Amino acid sequence: MAAGRRTVGLALRLGWRAHPAAAVTLALLTVLTGLLPIGAAWCTKVVFDGLATGAPAPRVIGFAVAGAVLGGLSVVLGYLAAQVNAVAQAAVALAAGEELYRRVAGFVGIAPFEEPAFRDRLALAEQAAQQAPQVIVSFAVTAGQSVLRVAGFAAVLVTLNPSIAALLLAAAVPELFIQLALARRRAAAAEAANPSFRARTLFQSLLTDVRAARESRIFGLGDLFRDRMLGALRQAYAVELRAGRQAALVQSGLALASAAVLAAGTVVALRGVLRGELGIGDLTLFLGALASLQGGLSAVLAQLGEVGATVRLFGHYARLVGTDASLVDGGRPAPPLRLGLTFEDVWFRYRPDGPWVLRGVTLTIPARSLVGLVGVNGAGKSTLVKLACRFYDPERGRILWDGEDVRDLSAASLRRRIGAVFQDFMAYDLTAAENIGVGEPTRLHDTDAIRGAARTARIDETLAALPRGYATMLSRIFAGEDGEEGAALSGGQWQRVALARSLLRDDADLLILDEPTAALDPQAAHELTRALRQARTGRAGLLISHRLSALRDAGLIVVLDGGVVAEIGDHDTLMAAGGAYARLFSLQAADYQDERVRA
Repeated sequence: MAAGRRTVGLALRLGWRAHPAAAVTLALLTVLTGLLPIGAAWCTKVVFDGLATGAPAPRVIGFAVAGAVLGGLSVVLGYLAAQVNAVAQAAVALAAGEELYRRVAGFVGIAPFEEPAFRDRLALAEQAAQQAPQVIVSFAVTAGQSVLRVAGFAAVLVTLNPSIAALLLAAAVPELFIQLALARRRAAAAEAANPSFRARTLFQSLLTDVRAARESRIFGLGDLFRDRMLGALRQAYAVELRAGRQAALVQSGLALASAAVLAAGTVVALRGVLRGELGIGDLTLFLGALASLQGGLSAVLAQLGEVGATVRLFGHYARLVGTDASLVDGGRPAPPLRLGLTFEDVWFRYRPDGPWVLRGVTLTIPARSLVGLVGVNGAGKSTLVKLACRFYDPERGRILWDGEDVRDLSAASLRRRIGAVFQDFMAYDLTAAENIGVGEPTRLHDTDAIRGAARTARIDETLAALPRGYATMLSRIFAGEDGEEGAALSGGQWQRVALARSLLRDDADLLILDEPTAALDPQAAHELTRALRQARTGRAGLLISHRLSALRDAGLIVVLDGGVVAEIGDHDTLMAAGGAYARLFSLQAADYQDERVRA
């Protein structure tokens, strides 16, 4: 209960921060639209009583006009309140989305994004951010109007017949608890169905994503993905429909009970008129008050059920924006790298009960030096890169930036000193210039810097030759601003774009290159390796490559095997040692041996 109150309070505070003027206006309109129907109903009573008793015509006409004016004004204010409410809801939805994604974007590490449970919570929080504040604000408006209206008409009913008022209020108590129970079931159903809806989205994207289209067709995956998408939908809908059937049965019972109470009140009022205890005006007011009171209570209770389910879902939003689901950021800015980046007895695994990926790794990447990293798939190379960027923290040991533990440094300032191209780099649905410019957002519109990085990555001529040059959209999904279709690049061209993106940050102290030439042909790889040699001048570098020939320039080569440092040394030393590195290098070299080449 306390958590629910805190969640509602968060939503209302969010509404106030999003648009204070709309909140104040909505509150005033809520009061007026709640009171005006009571005044209109009272004017109607006076008119009927005046007609029955022969009151002066001006009095009867005056109250009739007043009632009509109040009724019309109530309708007009209702439309105005709906418009102000729409403005408030839009502002709240934007504010909620902004707060949610600012929080998500502010996660120091990336571990949450690799956890299915977090993905489910995030999906529910996204849904709640769009819906819950609006539902709660709307409920607050409706509840405020209904409370005022119910209070006014309840006073009328108590005056005319206290027993009917007591009956209505007594009937509302069990309905309140029933609606709350239904709300919990609806929220539980939404939570249970969410993984299936996420699976539906996955298979739907596989059916429509241009990047999956080739394999989908060559392997005939369309039927498989369609069946799995529909299966996920059936599972999700089954959960929701089951909860809906239960709610429909209960709501039907409540509707019958409400009709019975209304019928009983009507009979009591008619008997009062027949006995002469009530006048025609009293009957009109009584029936109007009875209907309004019952309708107001039912509306509040029905919305209470919806808002109860929404509040529970909004709890996911509140917990996500209110708790730290990531690493704890440091406070000190990272200084320029003068000595080097050191891994000191680093142990790491992705789950507390999972296998160790790194086991006691100790190595140093000296400033202004290139270190090569070698190992078979699964040796821990990419994990080492993630730790160097502080996407994760080691479970044991330390990572030191010029002797300072990276956990004590601001992650943003640390990453500001790192340039990186990852093996699984992104191909953004943006223009060519933006695809490079995002490597340093402050230079997103610096054409000279962008083209300079592209020239280093040997991709400038290709991009300049596109239909709109660097303004060409690199996408087959989205068109450019003028509606012109985007262009498609090859895998090797995309890799050069990603490399240019990493080189745009030309003041970085550490350059991490994870398989930077994997998608390039041998000639292009050779040319790019020479270009990178110049680009790395004055920086520390960590180069990961299965092409061991690319590591010949490295002053130090580290061989990872099973999460441990198996060998370390320069190329000549490792070849002389005849260990894992020499074996891998010799296997690759053997593939290129040919009598015609040696001749």
